[in-house]
Amino acid sequence: MKKFLIPFGFLLFVVGKSNAQNTQNNPGSNHGNKFEQLGGILPTPNEYRTASGAPGPKYWQQRADYDIKCDLDESKLKLTGSETITYWNNSPDVLTYLWLQLDENEHSSKNNANYQDGSSMPDTTSSQQVSRYAAQNAPNNGGVNITKLTDGLGAAMKYTINKTMMRVELPTPLKPGKQIVLKVDWNYFISNRMKEGGRGGYEFFPEDGNYLFTITQWYPRLCVYSDFQGWQNHQFTGRGEFALTFGNFKVQMTVPADHVVGGTGECQNYQQVLSPAQFARWQKAQTTKEPVEVVTLDEAKKSELDKTAKTKTWIFKADNVRDFAWGSSPKFVWDAMPAYVEGKKVMCMSFYGKEAYNLYRKFSTKAVAHTIKTYSKFTIPYPYPVAQSVEASNGMEYPMICFNYGRTEKDGTYSEATKYGMLGVVIHEVGHNFFPMIVNSDERQWTWMDEGLNTFVEYLTEELYDNKFPSRRGPAFTITDYMKLPKDQLEPIMTNSENIVQFGPNAYSKPATGLNILRETIMGRELFDYAFKEYARRWAFKHPTPADFFRTMEDASAEDLDWFWRGWFFGTDPCDIALDSVKGFKPEFITKSNGPAVVYKKLAGPQVNAFEDISKVRNRDDKNIQFLTDADTTLRDFYWKYDRGIEPYDSTSVAIPNNTTAATLTDEEKKAIADQNFYQLYFTNKGGLVMPIIIEWTYKDGTKEVERIPAQVWRKSETKLSKIFVKNKEVASIKLDPMRETADIDESNNSWPNVSTPSRFQVFKAAEQARGQSTGGNPMQAAEKKKGF
Repeated sequence: MKKFLIPFGFLLFVVGKSNAQNTQNNPGSNHGNKFEQLGGILPTPNEYRTASGAPGPKYWQQRADYDIKCDLDESKLKLTGSETITYWNNSPDVLTYLWLQLDENEHSSKNNANYQDGSSMPDTTSSQQVSRYAAQNAPNNGGVNITKLTDGLGAAMKYTINKTMMRVELPTPLKPGKQIVLKVDWNYFISNRMKEGGRGGYEFFPEDGNYLFTITQWYPRLCVYSDFQGWQNHQFTGRGEFALTFGNFKVQMTVPADHVVGGTGECQNYQQVLSPAQFARWQKAQTTKEPVEVVTLDEAKKSELDKTAKTKTWIFKADNVRDFAWGSSPKFVWDAMPAYVEGKKVMCMSFYGKEAYNLYRKFSTKAVAHTIKTYSKFTIPYPYPVAQSVEASNGMEYPMICFNYGRTEKDGTYSEATKYGMLGVVIHEVGHNFFPMIVNSDERQWTWMDEGLNTFVEYLTEELYDNKFPSRRGPAFTITDYMKLPKDQLEPIMTNSENIVQFGPNAYSKPATGLNILRETIMGRELFDYAFKEYARRWAFKHPTPADFFRTMEDASAEDLDWFWRGWFFGTDPCDIALDSVKGFKPEFITKSNGPAVVYKKLAGPQVNAFEDISKVRNRDDKNIQFLTDADTTLRDFYWKYDRGIEPYDSTSVAIPNNTTAATLTDEEKKAIADQNFYQLYFTNKGGLVMPIIIEWTYKDGTKEVERIPAQVWRKSETKLSKIFVKNKEVASIKLDPMRETADIDESNNSWPNVSTPSRFQVFKAAEQARGQSTGGNPMQAAEKKKGF
């Protein structure tokens, strides 16, 4: 069984399904240790990263600036480019080589990462799948061709290509504080991403004979060199994404003259590449309150028909970004409008073909604006001048631009699923501007820091788009099907992205759900939101690790959350808290005698309330929140489920002797407790994951009360406990986690039947006892008490 070590001792984990089976190396499954501090599991704080989770006084990171010129040859489906890279060594280390990423080698039959999965041939399969099998096993001419590599003075440099990585050997070591200039010429044949997969490539539209290009992960680019990892040069397999060095970009793209281009940053020459009418619309869009079509539908349809051999060069500039991507097509309609974040104008824009017009024209740009405003509220103000959504039948994100799906039927209509899927992916991909394009985590090692954090804020944004938005990830109840899977199908969130079987639930849903549970159930919104914003503020335009996140959330809130990180992120145990039994009793008063036995009776089962997500309820009750849209009653998805948990009445009684000498209560003491109802509840932590206990009491007068007990109630007994509650009213029924906030995987053991009239128990005023005299009975009596447990 092969093991891998995350650098600096962060977490020892086992790849593949065996992760969940090895509890020795899984701190989240260490029974009896759930409330211990993470201690040595987290890296030792140092001058680069502090114990508070903030960057240290000597934190550093590298910088890489790019000046790129490229040519898109549509007839040959080939991209040719040359780039000048200026690289600053801000580290305290002397570098003798540099590592560059060649992600396009994913499509090379020679230089791909060659991380293969098992496969089998089904009895029946589609022709498309057969073609894909054949393509995957056939040699090709894909991948990057490096035609020239020199230093800034033109001297040739030695390099070695290892699959999707290129090592450049420096003739002179690069000392701290120094910089080097590289010049690289390259080309590659653009892949058909609809057949070959991948994040960049082309889509061909046979009905009109046009292409839509998404040019992403396309130029040789510097890997991250960091204090906690050294070179981040893990091979690109197509799943784990990337981490890159921040810098400034100037990019010139020469494309067919009938193409419209959207790219990272701001275009510097719109007046030269747009018609006078289009440029006038662009100027109008700067101050409009509704999206303006800079390139209209009619103009896009005309471009589809009018082929040309001429070219145009679009020039873009982007500062302090970690990557650059662009889209190009004659099919693009382009609309734009401004949004304002703390008084700063951000141009929100969308590019889409006629196939998506009725969806994107109505929703896309406004969804972009809503996203950057909402994320800015929960993290940091959006710092860039542009945010763009491009419909390209896929989903992927880059600084200031993302590619999404969402096309209508040929008659322009669309389904509810398509609409909400389109809105969700636009919000998600635009949101990636914050995680990880600004808060720049290592996606290849810790996918959840990218996808999980972003999915969480996506959920918050969807909730504020429409109070009835059918969010699929975020509410605790949506993760239970995953968490109840057999242990051999689960891995901790803290698992390398390449090795995860259930990738979507593990990297997206479970971390997003965990953060929502922290916000709604464990910390509360005020504490959580402050700490989460502090994490984004501390690590904007820097390279955080999981320890920096965990420590910041605790440092900024004064909440000890190590038990939660241990269980939810490092472990695979689910939440399953069972309400085993309930005993109810009322007082009667005795005078100077030994009390008789106390009789407890189990209670009958309750009826379950209709369910609604707690975030929706709280958002609706918060008068400071305004939703972007009104609810559409024809498309509502309430996530209400009805569950009945009637248990047969259990009349089992248990006699508990009382051997304490009694004294007389005063009339005032009797009055104070005469009308009280006492209930002892017995719980079992069947799942192993400790969580708060949330109890909904339904009283016989029809009123309800929700009581919240923090997870620390389990700290002295992690599997079983009992607790006494005193109520002014008689209880009719009891239900755990009524709003399904804790991801409890088995709700059938969360309820207790209707409570009959509580048993009487005798109350006395204890006379003064001699020191050391036992008043709690003997061990045999204690064992008898537990029989009903």
